[in-house]
Amino acid sequence: MGQEYSAPRPGTKLRVIGAGLPRTGTASFTKALSMLLDGPVYHTGTQSTLGPEREVKTLIEMLRLIKTDIDPADRAKALALMKGQLDGYAAVTDAPYCSLAPELLELYPDAIVICTTRDVDGWTRSMSGIASTATQGFLRFSLYLLPSMRWFPDYIDALIVYYGVLTGLPTPEAWARHVEKLKRSVPPEKLFFYDVRDGWEPLCNILGVEVPEGVEFPRINDGKALDAFAKKQIRTGLLRWVVVFGSVAAAVGAAVMARG
Repeated sequence: MGQEYSAPRPGTKLRVIGAGLPRTGTASFTKALSMLLDGPVYHTGTQSTLGPEREVKTLIEMLRLIKTDIDPADRAKALALMKGQLDGYAAVTDAPYCSLAPELLELYPDAIVICTTRDVDGWTRSMSGIASTATQGFLRFSLYLLPSMRWFPDYIDALIVYYGVLTGLPTPEAWARHVEKLKRSVPPEKLFFYDVRDGWEPLCNILGVEVPEGVEFPRINDGKALDAFAKKQIRTGLLRWVVVFGSVAAAVGAAVMARG
């Protein structure tokens, strides 16, 4: 995931739709884009967990509406939610927006689509690890007292209902389907593939900007960042429950003593 919540900048035009699946260097990609585009980037994993509750609640509602194309009214509402969430950002990355490139191009027709890539076997192993962590049942209890994070289990449920991002996604076949969908639904002149291990030059070529002189390409380990964040949030949540239970126990004890 990314490093910190990014607030929108009014008037900023969305120029890049990040279509890379989670664990393809999206945190490094996000940081690099924010530097090259000189604007805030919406990294969905970070915004949904470190931002105000409206971020994750909007994503849950959007996923509920966009999961089917049967009702045009629901789809229109979903697109309106997307626009309300992404206006003011120079780019968007991470799930679920990485799988909504066609819809985002409807809203931002001048944007380009960049899909971050990596070796498929490594991606499959990495995603399988996050799947087992994110779906553990105790998360709902341990995170309940934390703003924004209390909605995280519902957000995971919405992702699973939408396209099985944490249960059915981590397979080579799913990777191939994602790439094929992009090639089928995005105009070829707007679609680019990029590996963050290649650094500045290919990304700058795609964007048509100069390579930053003397600036090291950001290297953020998505897996380590996510693991550290998850452990910190669970620990904080459980400590808050300890305080709650301790306060209740103290109150009960005081009441008993007062009666005695």
